[in-house]
Amino acid sequence: MSSVNISINGKQFRVACEPGQEHRVTALAEDFDQRISSMRSRFGEVGDARLTVMAAMMIGDELLDANAKIAKLEAEIGALNAAHAGESDRASRTEAAIITALDAAADRIERMAHALSRPAGGGMAVG
Repeated sequence: MSSVNISINGKQFRVACEPGQEHRVTALAEDFDQRISSMRSRFGEVGDARLTVMAAMMIGDELLDANAKIAKLEAEIGALNAAHAGESDRASRTEAAIITALDAAADRIERMAHALSRPAGGGMAVG
């Protein structure tokens, strides 16, 4: 288990994290600290606990919006996949119909070629 030292609202914290996640934890702490600093400059001194709750609620609000967008995009992807599958089915049916028609035409051509290659008069020479 790794750990990093972070600073939020002027206070130092040592936070444990998975190995390799140190940079991510530091970036998260920096983002949170910036949010608190921004709120402090807008609202003045309202208390550390209140600033922390307000910042957490802002992050929660962003997360809810992001999850709603993700759900909408997943639904759109599902609809597009279904439409694509329908087009593939139609294309497969069209392809099968073309193959059937070509097979039938090839059979007719073979029969006509066979009929034309037979000698006239049932095998007797005409002339």
